[in-house]
Amino acid sequence: MLVLSTAVFSYQTIVKEVKGKEQITVLENEKLIARTEIEQEKKSSPTLAPLQLKVVLKRIYLDGETSEEVIKQTIWSMDDFWAQYEDWQLLDQKEGQVTFKQHIDDISPLLKANGYFGIDQEGRLSIYKGNPAADEVIQSFFQIDLEKLESKLKEQLKEGIVIISKDQYSQLLQSLKEYEVR
Repeated sequence: MLVLSTAVFSYQTIVKEVKGKEQITVLENEKLIARTEIEQEKKSSPTLAPLQLKVVLKRIYLDGETSEEVIKQTIWSMDDFWAQYEDWQLLDQKEGQVTFKQHIDDISPLLKANGYFGIDQEGRLSIYKGNPAADEVIQSFFQIDLEKLESKLKEQLKEGIVIISKDQYSQLLQSLKEYEVR
């Protein structure tokens, strides 16, 4: 769903002749978003040129990881453009660029490919990029009472528990919550 707050967007296209060229200006809520000049070959009905936009897509995953994708997009219809991103939230819009974000109900591709649960030197539950021995912490959660933790689970966390899915990630995080130092 595209969230546009309470703003109402109105588009205005202005076509005029400037120095023998046809100039097409597209305004959104009286703000310039595109301007194109077309040489006039003959006096006929105006032709609209497609709009070129830089579109930035920010994805925020359950594990806190954020990815950003930048694409150049040719837009023939603003209605089609907004419909394409209806499931995204509009973050920013300026001349030539639109930025959207989306919360993804899944763990990040980084975690799926190389994520491990482990315990750092202070006894905090953490997510590592690769085995915890490599000491590349992606995110830390909470302090674990190592005295209450059963020895088998403590050993598994020291060696690293591979993260394979969103469900396993959520279940393990929830089950370890009972060992949190309060």
